[in-house]
Amino acid sequence: MTEMWTVGVGLPGMAAKFAVAAEEGGWDGIAIVDSQNLSGDVYVALAMAARETSKLKVAPGVTNPYTRHPAVTAGAIASVHGESGGRAVMGIGRGDSALAHIGLSPASVTFFENYVARVQGYLRGDEVPFQDEAEGAAEAVDALGLSDAPRASRLSWLNPKLPKVPMQIVATGPKVIGVAARHGDGMNAAVGADPERVAWALDIARKARADAGLQPDGISFGAFVNVVCDPDVDAARQMIRGGLSTFARFSVMHGTPTGPVSEEQRDVLTSVHGAYDMTRHTMTGSAQSQLLTDSFVDRFGVTGDANHCIDRLKQLTALGLERLVIVGPSIGSDPDKARAARDRFQAEVLPALQN
Repeated sequence: MTEMWTVGVGLPGMAAKFAVAAEEGGWDGIAIVDSQNLSGDVYVALAMAARETSKLKVAPGVTNPYTRHPAVTAGAIASVHGESGGRAVMGIGRGDSALAHIGLSPASVTFFENYVARVQGYLRGDEVPFQDEAEGAAEAVDALGLSDAPRASRLSWLNPKLPKVPMQIVATGPKVIGVAARHGDGMNAAVGADPERVAWALDIARKARADAGLQPDGISFGAFVNVVCDPDVDAARQMIRGGLSTFARFSVMHGTPTGPVSEEQRDVLTSVHGAYDMTRHTMTGSAQSQLLTDSFVDRFGVTGDANHCIDRLKQLTALGLERLVIVGPSIGSDPDKARAARDRFQAEVLPALQN
């Protein structure tokens, strides 16, 4: 059985409705965007989603290592975990729009690895050593002259009856794939729907895990996949382009395409990198979305009728994926067509993958 996740936005008043609809529609989980300038607070949204559902797993889709201290991130998701009866998942990557909208690029791999290791420590209930993160804003606690003070940092209130919150790290390039393999309970590849690229990512993760002396069965693998289910392939391509251009950019974030690509894919990715307009992130009709050729869309994403979508997605699960996070029609798509595509996927594709 493949665990199937959908994606939602944490707009105030909407997150719970998205979650209820997802649970009623048969989805296993919902990943809610964490981008503070474009959406409401993700942990408020996750708590509301958890409150109104009973089985649905909930996760940030995804958070980043910069906008919150590791203790705050761990405490927030652990709170959702407690409120949901153990249904929370920690989804995290290096950061994209959340950082761009405060003037920053994604966190460095070194910073990211240190951050996820510390969050994992907090989630296990470990004592996590202090680090100098105040950047001149505050002196160390020793400056207070207290008779005693904490010598390390720990979430002392975690419920021992609940399992640890699992961390799923989203990764595209080989360095972050390695971080995911060493520190994650799960890895969600964000490399597109091309089986060759997904296999490449999984091979790197498995090797990195072996090199670190870790057991191969100590991690689960999943993938973010852009899918629009519509028998009118041209209509499906139009609806997928905005979101797909965002995920394409992840594979060329710093100008050089990563992973196996054809010459055409290399050209498209390079063009997307040079033209990407963050003010129209994920949107239909953006400059970057119009650079995706039909053949690129058909290989990097999944577009077509239900049987085609099922076949393409089963090619990915056959590689060893236990989980798919489905990104559907882009912002700005025709509302009626987008709704029909989502309903078609939910009614015809979702059960086939879960069974």
